[in-house]
Amino acid sequence: MSRSGTFCKVFVLPPGDCLEYLDRNPKPVQDVHLTFFDPPYRQGKDYRYFDDNQPEEKYWAWLEQILTKVYEVTTAGGAIYFMQREKNIEWMMKTLKKTGWSFQNLILWKKFTSAVPCKFRFGKVYQPIIFATKGAKPRVFNRLRVDYPIRPEHRYVRSNGIYLTDVWDDIRELTSGYFAGDEALRDARGRRIHTQQSPVALLLRIILTSSLPGDLVFDPLAGSGTTLVVAYQLRRNSVGIEIDPEYAKLIDKRLASITSADSILKYREYYRFTNNLEEIWPFGEAVLSGIKRLL
Repeated sequence: MSRSGTFCKVFVLPPGDCLEYLDRNPKPVQDVHLTFFDPPYRQGKDYRYFDDNQPEEKYWAWLEQILTKVYEVTTAGGAIYFMQREKNIEWMMKTLKKTGWSFQNLILWKKFTSAVPCKFRFGKVYQPIIFATKGAKPRVFNRLRVDYPIRPEHRYVRSNGIYLTDVWDDIRELTSGYFAGDEALRDARGRRIHTQQSPVALLLRIILTSSLPGDLVFDPLAGSGTTLVVAYQLRRNSVGIEIDPEYAKLIDKRLASITSADSILKYREYYRFTNNLEEIWPFGEAVLSGIKRLL
């Protein structure tokens, strides 16, 4: 499926294994500028089209194949953001290096809630995201400034925000517990449709940082489609591959009608101190009126 709009073209390839498409190197998946890679975490979850209980070596061999293929279709200086479990950081680093990627940052996405406490180690409160590039330096890196909340011990209110660091503790996860908000996708009975759904705010930050309008953003395991939904609103081209036909339909539905929960407009003010914001997040009257039509 391809969707043409005011801002970009979005391709959601027919449901299937991303390696099959990457092996064939279809036209939509080439000259990629940015990839968001958030695979299943081998936690024993009940996916309809994925064995989440497979042996560790087999699982990481599969991820290595994908990372190799993505590297091949990525432009010089293109970026990848690889999200995983905290216990797998060593595997992440090793696999990225083996497949040619150059490490830039280990981002710690600090959650608002934590997992069930463990009896013999500290409870986890973050998720790692490795930012890596094809080549020593990124082709694009937009230094974002945010209107970060003032801490109680700080004496003065900032007049122009702060630059982002590698600890992101200002983005709320879509928990499956007591808080998920309107953004979490639910079925008619109110149950979460995709429990690993990434928040719009997370993909907004990643896409703003490492791409420009007109660039190609790729999500080889598209899941609920948040990457594509955000890229579409930021006037980036995007390609997503999803093996589950039901999730593919969900992505199509989200792209066909951007809801207020999926809209990125509510975050615009938070990034207002970024020097080149108008360049990386076009916001003229034509764009604004187009978004309002979608909403």
